[in-house]
Amino acid sequence: MVIKVFLASSSGSTAIKKKQQDVVAFLEALKVDYTPLDIACNEDNRAWMRQNVPEEKKPANGIPLPPQIFNEESYCGDYDTFFNAKEDNSVYAFLGLPPPPGSKAHAYEEEELEEEAE
Repeated sequence: MVIKVFLASSSGSTAIKKKQQDVVAFLEALKVDYTPLDIACNEDNRAWMRQNVPEEKKPANGIPLPPQIFNEESYCGDYDTFFNAKEDNSVYAFLGLPPPPGSKAHAYEEEELEEEAE
């Protein structure tokens, strides 16, 4: 599974730059493998991202802004949903990845499985 993060290398918006840096820094801190895909320099990346963000997740103008996050072809979300997952300690679930062994999320998941088995 490859996490794809669509970014704009030459965005004029400091807000977008800050959001992109936040996503990338957090993924790196968690040691999550990801592929950054630039939509500013690569028209194919931009077209793919725009085409694959679900209609209900697109803004009113219809053009999703970076960062947009996918697990392979599966849409995970934009910065706001990433931020919410980060706040809820559910980034692995947001990304569609199993939590690594020894992590709090892994321990929580095992606890839930044990409760279901009882």
